[in-house]
Amino acid sequence: MGKLRAKSDYESLRNARIVENQARLASLGVHKTISDLRSIVSSAKPKVRKWQKKEYVITPVRRSTRFKGTPLSSSLASNSLRRSNRLRGKAIDFEEREEGSDSYSSEGKEKRPANAPLVMIDDASLQLSPEDSSRRCNRKEGRGSVYNSICGICCHFCRQKTLCAEKDCKRCGNLDVNQPCIGKTDCSVCHSSNGVLCRACLKIRYGEELEEVRENKEWMCPHCIEEKGINPYWICNSSLCLKNRKMTPTGIAIYRARELGYKSVAHLLMDELQRKNPSRLMICCK
Repeated sequence: MGKLRAKSDYESLRNARIVENQARLASLGVHKTISDLRSIVSSAKPKVRKWQKKEYVITPVRRSTRFKGTPLSSSLASNSLRRSNRLRGKAIDFEEREEGSDSYSSEGKEKRPANAPLVMIDDASLQLSPEDSSRRCNRKEGRGSVYNSICGICCHFCRQKTLCAEKDCKRCGNLDVNQPCIGKTDCSVCHSSNGVLCRACLKIRYGEELEEVRENKEWMCPHCIEEKGINPYWICNSSLCLKNRKMTPTGIAIYRARELGYKSVAHLLMDELQRKNPSRLMICCK
């Protein structure tokens, strides 16, 4: 009986406190606020995102005609049809010199530099779009960010057929195909694509500045330097040439070279080759 009486006293005390708390909440207006919030939440419609089908455009992979095994004429015809609207001119016939060969003009059989390959187009009003023109000179120290299959010149190392970022370059700025690209090098001996290097690759891979190379009319590419025996350990460190030597491509080795105190990747390789073969003269791979 004592337990039941204690329980009833506790229940009556609890109920009295509940009534007191509810009266206090009512005096503060809490119940009204809760009801207003519930009405707002119930009246609001949930936002449902509409499903939209997203179409992805697959950009065709750029491949050189040497690797695709297709005739040069068919490749250039398809390329000109695809880019005729953008470049305001249809490429009817233009020739690109293969690596290691010389380039000649159509009139006087004059040898042309490697950074000015022969290109023939039918529209003299070929112009660069405003978007590409504004992007072209954004990164002067880089490799160029505007791809152009007609006027762009391929760098031997990075193999990017882009327009250079030099402001005074008439070929890349005005798309004047009769002018050389001042943002790419040209070997004074071979005048081949082996000596065409962009500003970034020239500095990172060989530690040379483009302005100094342009002023030096007798500048030679690593292939010609090694072939003439000027410095047999100064070799071309592009992936293609290293594979021809049965050597593993270096990849991004500039950070390792600078950590070890070398000016460029070529200086690092030259030191490694001298330590491995101190008395052996390296033969230039052709």
